[in-house]
This record gives sequence, C-alpha cells and structure tokens, in this order.
Amino acid sequence: MYTPATFREERLDVLHGLMATHPLGALVRHGADGLCADHLPFEIAAPTLDAPFGTLRAHVARANPLWRAAGADDDCMVIFQGPHAYITPAWYAEKQRSGKEVPTFNYAVVHAHGPLRTIDDAAWLLGLVARLTARHEADQAAPWQVGDAPAGYIDKMLKAIVGIEIPLTRITGKWKLGQNRSMQDQASMAHGLALDAQPGAARALGALIAANVTSAS
Repeated sequence: MYTPATFREERLDVLHGLMATHPLGALVRHGADGLCADHLPFEIAAPTLDAPFGTLRAHVARANPLWRAAGADDDCMVIFQGPHAYITPAWYAEKQRSGKEVPTFNYAVVHAHGPLRTIDDAAWLLGLVARLTARHEADQAAPWQVGDAPAGYIDKMLKAIVGIEIPLTRITGKWKLGQNRSMQDQASMAHGLALDAQPGAARALGALIAANVTSAS
C-alpha cells in the first residue's frame, strides 16, 4: 500500500482500535486459482512474543477451502476498512480564492499480515464464538447468548466450522485525513462531513479528522 509519511499511522493501539471498531476484514491470499478473498468478522488479541502486532482470530465454514491453505509459506493479508468519504473542493479556502482545487477521497485503513493457521478444536471454537457473540450482541435490548440454543444444536454447529488465526508479523496503517492541508481546511472538512445528510462513514470520518486537528493543535 502506498503510504506517504504524512498519512502513516503506526500506533498499535490506534490500529487495533480501527480493527475492533470495523471487525469485518477482507482476508486476501494467493490460492491455486490466483488471488482469493474471504470477508470475515475477526477478533484481535493482544501482542505476544510470537505475534508482536497481535493475533487475528475468526472461523469459517468447514466447506470453505480457505482453512486448508493454512501452513503455506506465503503470508496472507487482512484489510480493515475504516471511515471513508468524498471530499469536495468547496471545503478548501483556496477554492474561494483561485478555484485551483480538485476533489479527493479520505479514509482510514489497516493492512495486517501474517501466516494462516488452522485450529480445529471444539473448545477453542466455542470460546471464540462466545466472545464474538457477547461483543456483537452487547447493544441488543436482550442479548442472545450461545447458551440460549440447545447444547446439542451448538455442538452440531461447531462441527460445521473451523477456526483460523493469524499471528501478525507486520501491520500498516494509512490515515488519509487531509494532514497535508492547512488546519483551516482540515477543520472545514470535519465540519462539512459532520453535516453530511447520510450519517455513518462520512460523519465518522469527520470525527476522526476533527480529533486529528485537536491533537495537532
């Protein structure tokens, strides 16, 4: 990924924060038929000696050939896409003065690299599924728990999946937030995105830019 120094993000807690907030990663690997991508919700575990940038964990259907690729020499890459939005030149001061501005697209993204491992263990899978469920059900009025389903049914479902984990050996973050622009332009971008008619990624990006402006002041 092309990452100018201005847009490089290297703080591990910030990178993990984006991965946790946007857990659906695109796992890219080179398979027998060329490049393959699988979209999976991951959890990120803390760094260890073997995984200095943390470990990604997920599960796939047993019918998915992905898990059979584990142990290959090549690393895989998981892409996590954070907030992103179109940036209009109307938010730049120079647009008002000379018109010499063009649009762009701002975003935050993480690329995480490491070897793919398979874990075909019912207890490990149950723990992973329970943690993922607890996290993603937390905002529900009556959170569903794995124990809400009959034990025999859960056992059957666990047999239909396989665990994967990726101990991260390299991680790259790119926060393209307009850091190459003036503080006035960055503040204007944050304000414009905060007023976006479609709440979601645009407003989240605006909040990220605003936080970046505040930390740089």
